[in-house]
Amino acid sequence: MYIMKKTIILFSILLMASWSYSQEKVKQVFNKETNLIEATYYYDDGSIRQEGTFNVEGKLHGQWTSYNESGEKVAVGTYDNGKRTGTWYFWADNTVKEVEFSDNQIASVTEAKNTSGIVDHE
Repeated sequence: MYIMKKTIILFSILLMASWSYSQEKVKQVFNKETNLIEATYYYDDGSIRQEGTFNVEGKLHGQWTSYNESGEKVAVGTYDNGKRTGTWYFWADNTVKEVEFSDNQIASVTEAKNTSGIVDHE
């Protein structure tokens, strides 16, 4: 019984340590001029995974940009008080999807070849 308790405790410690290590790295800064919290999330290698802003209530607000592990932009879109709004862009391989949101719902999707590389829609 003693060995089993010790094993369970050791397993719990290892699980908690691995969970803590795998937590996403994030940097948040409050911008007094915009009254928004600027957040940047990082991959384990230190490259940027996502960046965007939250309002003071903690809701996604403003433009958010996502990158793949190679640093290429894969998505750009805008939130308004936690709801997706406007046109979002998603890049994959040689295509770009334009997804129009209305009232946090997908209103339309357009797909096109992206022969000129990733386009900045900021």
